[in-house]
Amino acid sequence: MTVLPDDGLPLAAEFPDVTREQWQRLVEGVLRKTGTSEATGVAAEDALSTEIEDGLRTSPLYTADDSAQPIGFPGFPPYLRGSVPEGNVLSGWDVRQQHRRPDARHSNEAVLADLENGVSSLWLVLGRAGIDIAELPTVLEGVYLDLAPVVLDAGADFEAAAQALLRVYAERDVPPSVAAGNLGADPLGLLARTGDGDNTAVQLATAADWARRHGRTYPGLRTLTVDALPYHEAGGSPAEELGCSLATGVAYLRQLTEAGLSIAEACAQLEFRYAATADQFVTIAKLRAARRLWARVAEVCGAEPAAGAQRQHAVTSPVMMTRRDPWVNMLRTTVASLAAGVGGADSVTVLPFDHAAGLPDAFARRIARNTSTILVEESHVARVIDPAGGSWYVERLTDELARAAWGWFQEIERAGGQESALRDGVVRERLDRTWRRRRDELAHRREPITGVSEFPFLAEEPVRRDAAPEEAGGGLPRVRRDEAYEALRARSDGQLAATGARPKVLLAALGPAAAYTGRATFAANLFQAGGIEPVREEVTAEPTAVADALKRSGTTVVCLCSSDRVYGEQAEAVAEAFRAAGARRVFLAGRPEQRPAGVDEFIVAGGDAVTFLTGVLDELGVA
Repeated sequence: MTVLPDDGLPLAAEFPDVTREQWQRLVEGVLRKTGTSEATGVAAEDALSTEIEDGLRTSPLYTADDSAQPIGFPGFPPYLRGSVPEGNVLSGWDVRQQHRRPDARHSNEAVLADLENGVSSLWLVLGRAGIDIAELPTVLEGVYLDLAPVVLDAGADFEAAAQALLRVYAERDVPPSVAAGNLGADPLGLLARTGDGDNTAVQLATAADWARRHGRTYPGLRTLTVDALPYHEAGGSPAEELGCSLATGVAYLRQLTEAGLSIAEACAQLEFRYAATADQFVTIAKLRAARRLWARVAEVCGAEPAAGAQRQHAVTSPVMMTRRDPWVNMLRTTVASLAAGVGGADSVTVLPFDHAAGLPDAFARRIARNTSTILVEESHVARVIDPAGGSWYVERLTDELARAAWGWFQEIERAGGQESALRDGVVRERLDRTWRRRRDELAHRREPITGVSEFPFLAEEPVRRDAAPEEAGGGLPRVRRDEAYEALRARSDGQLAATGARPKVLLAALGPAAAYTGRATFAANLFQAGGIEPVREEVTAEPTAVADALKRSGTTVVCLCSSDRVYGEQAEAVAEAFRAAGARRVFLAGRPEQRPAGVDEFIVAGGDAVTFLTGVLDELGVA
């Protein structure tokens, strides 16, 4: 027996290095064996790559040859690896909870509970979309304002909200030097949300004046938020979200410097807000790319290097939150907040899992704040500065995303800047095109939504919450990934409420269980995504048995489920028997070489599920 030396692990050194070409040959064999492709060499590797948004592709393998430009160090330009040298190592990221319940006393209780249990800053939605500005002192009662930063979000009521907050600081003897947070002015974000640009120029001037008058007095209180959520919520891609944020930031820099601030002072007045999604690697790359891009903007504007460090607030995506099976949102927001932390966000807001249902309850807020606590305190995500740094995949993705975003930013600037691009429809048209492509992916279930388009649970009781105040609208749309399926499920719910039963489909299982189980499961999953209840029956071609099965099911729509071999033997006779018994539509799960007589349509993976399910509900007479 050979005794290995105790000064290392030399076993790997005994094997020769593996080349990329050797790996590609193994891939070729797998592709041929599965019948996927006859490609060879680089083409075989490309066959395993995946196209994502913004025209980018992720490869199956990354090596040192794929590394991007030098990435620098945390806390130094281009700030790719973090805005400060220590990252979030000392105390974790700022855990920021949103509050918008109009009942001021209830909101105060929720605010105090959050601050006592892990939340470190407050995001208060004021005005018509949330809390009455006059109630701000009540909401902040008992809050140690010298410790807890306050971020305001009041839309058109920015100035009144800012004045109210400064009055609270004065009344409670909070030294201006320790007040921290953001007053939340975002005139271009408001234009994007509402489409109302009549007062944009005035709002820009007002925000700049506030920054000029109060910036030095309240050094920890920023004036403006560059909110990229309106573009994300309108269906924009990561690069489009970044490009719009850059154009907005540049517009604010112009306004602030015209008001008399230096470039460094102007940069210090901005905080950037981005969406964090369950696509963890794209989120990590987006936040890292955002810092690099903003550092480049600051450099071009003549700012000192330190001024280009971007302050980031990441919010788990409202677009990904589902109304059905909302418990799955806990998993989505966990992955998204993990990505936000790994990506280097300074502040992270985890939206409660019931966000799409209305105002969150205490349990949902607790889970939301504890998500960050577990990631920081138990998973130790913040213990390493830039944990994704050096990953060839992440570095390459960051670089490609940054370049795509910069191209879109330049397009906006050529259109006259963010305000002109919003007014002239340049931004809307671009985001609409992107959302149409993504909506098609969702409809075909190439982008699955767990609990909605995949593995839905029709019997689950809906989560009911108090209605949230209506948010500003009239500008860019607000989309959700689940919206097409939600419309289908709402039709099903309507029939359930009116008749006591959901629309149904009979899954006619042919042959032995081993033959039909796979396709019956697939079909059941598909129909339930549209709110159609599957009723499974084992059938034969015997007319009386077919008629009895159809009668028991309470429907006139049938889907045959089995293997291609069994279809060849039985499908035509069974389909004709169902027709004779009164079935109005007969589908078949799968795609055999020939369509049996009596079958209207095949249902297969990759088909347009939304169009198909809409047609089935129409056939069943569901309003």
